[in-house]
Amino acid sequence: MQDEKRALWYIKKIPLFQDVSHDTIHRLVQAMELKEVRRRQVVYLPGDPGQAVFFVNGGRIKISKVTRDGKELTLAYRGPGEIFGELVLIDGGPREEMAEAMENALISELERSEFEKIVQKEGLIGFRLTKIVAQRRREVENKIEQLIFKDVNAKLAELLLRLAAEYGIEDSRGTLVSLKITHQEMANLIGSTRETVSLTLSQFKRKGLISTDGRKVILADREGLRALA
Repeated sequence: MQDEKRALWYIKKIPLFQDVSHDTIHRLVQAMELKEVRRRQVVYLPGDPGQAVFFVNGGRIKISKVTRDGKELTLAYRGPGEIFGELVLIDGGPREEMAEAMENALISELERSEFEKIVQKEGLIGFRLTKIVAQRRREVENKIEQLIFKDVNAKLAELLLRLAAEYGIEDSRGTLVSLKITHQEMANLIGSTRETVSLTLSQFKRKGLISTDGRKVILADREGLRALA
């Protein structure tokens, strides 16, 4: 009973399941399996069977593409309340991407076949899911455009502005990005190398565009970064 109460609490925090029927909520409580994952633990790898979808209940999950020689491109981060691994609902094929915990996280796993039945029964969930998939496709198309047409200065400036919009806290020094993010993670997000990102950040610092507080970045001149992006 305690596990069911815990599952119910987390399910009600997922926007996809807001305002659905009591029967559907009960079915989700019975079907979803809560899992704790440690920092750097892999949830699934490319080639793994796509038999389930996942939801983030706490923490942060990184979705990325990895080449055979170990190069990595970060596609997105998924946080609390968000679904990931949803593309298996479209083709049912094996995974094409990797999902990895960036910090200790709590996730829920739901069998694909069970989720498909719920989507067929609850039109509201299907509608919301369609909007999520469309939004994520748009994000991927924008990322492709950036990778192809923009230089490192523009890509890094745009990334910093995006992180500030999502994780920014205003203080006397500017906008503090409250997310701890390494130079390697930034490089993976913009399709560059750690060395190039470190060099570009140093240039931004010299120009007074940013400052740093440990591993956190402060945007001192957002307009200047916008002019680059």
